[in-house]
Amino acid sequence: MACLTQLPLSLWQDCDLLYAQHQAEYLKLQDEHGLNVNLALLATWLDNHDYLMPTQGWQHLITQIASFELNLLQPFRRLRKLSKGHLAPDEYQQMLTVELMLERKVQRLILRSPSLLQLSSHTDNLMRYLSLFEVEISAYSMLISNR
Repeated sequence: MACLTQLPLSLWQDCDLLYAQHQAEYLKLQDEHGLNVNLALLATWLDNHDYLMPTQGWQHLITQIASFELNLLQPFRRLRKLSKGHLAPDEYQQMLTVELMLERKVQRLILRSPSLLQLSSHTDNLMRYLSLFEVEISAYSMLISNR
């Protein structure tokens, strides 16, 4: 069985397109269920490319980015949301820019994390990731690839 041991650098360019198509759904996963948008995008990308990441791999990635998320990204996101009505539009946009920079840092952490992905004709990475947070996949069926 073919394996992928390193994620391609072009991954996030593809994920930017996925995000643009389903931004509202990915943000709902983040805001209502506490999921990481980058990991949800990765799961969708893996499914679209027929790579399977075992549950242990998802748990490892979650652990790898947890400290950065809990100590920096999530508090900054809360501050940005609280600041929305109190800042000039250009100041608020600057906060969005910084938050995007922090998201890109998470993407780099994910890329550097070792993984062993198996090529498979049956992949369910998004379902596997969502199940770790007990999220009902039927509410997000539009994110599943229609290969």
